Amino acid sequence: MKEDEIIVRGLPGKPNVFHEGKLILVPPTWCFVPSGDPLLTRRIKAAGKYWVHVRERKGRTESIGLWAPVEHVELARKQIIAEREDPAYQKRLESGRKARERKQELYCQDFRQAVIDFLQFHPDCSEWAEKFADAVVAQSAGVGSGTVARTQRIPIEKRAESAVIAWMRHQTTAYDNMKIARIKGRRFEVRRELAKQSRALLECFRSGNISDPDNNPLIQALTKRKGAVAKPEI
Repeated sequence: MKEDEIIVRGLPGKPNVFHEGKLILVPPTWCFVPSGDPLLTRRIKAAGKYWVHVRERKGRTESIGLWAPVEHVELARKQIIAEREDPAYQKRLESGRKARERKQELYCQDFRQAVIDFLQFHPDCSEWAEKFADAVVAQSAGVGSGTVARTQRIPIEKRAESAVIAWMRHQTTAYDNMKIARIKGRRFEVRRELAKQSRALLECFRSGNISDPDNNPLIQALTKRKGAVAKPEI
């Protein structure tokens, strides 16, 4: 968001909002436009005055929509409808979709290789590494997944490591069914302890020393995945 934008908070669509802690009224000739159509949002912002309605979610501020004059919103919508009915627009849309799909495909390939590189499984466990990488990519690499695999703030190698540990936390431990006390830092401590367990489990596959495959939590988790094939020999 731009520095000069007016930021408001409050219940979405309600005319009473807060700006810098003060209650203000939305002008009667304005309307609320929820987020979801980037093109419409850009057109409304370019038309003139507007307010950005935000909320706090997961420790960060995110926009949930705009307040703007009704005439600006209606004009922007009419222009967009006319543009989207143009065959040339449809061609550009299809071209853009294919480009995004290709970009996503390439990223998944790179991310999958990063996962395998992090795993460093023993050659005898290479088939498990392949299955594991597929599982992590399927869960973490999707566009809009909101997982660490999609962040650009850390190198892909760290993304792969974090995604592996996160997958194991949910699939090979009892984390999802734990009752964790609502004490500051307690959940972090639990996750840190589970991460240690996960790393110890990975070492078995890196050394190729899996003493009890039938009761190994990682093998069990990978085997029960939908569409999983028979266990590879160890």
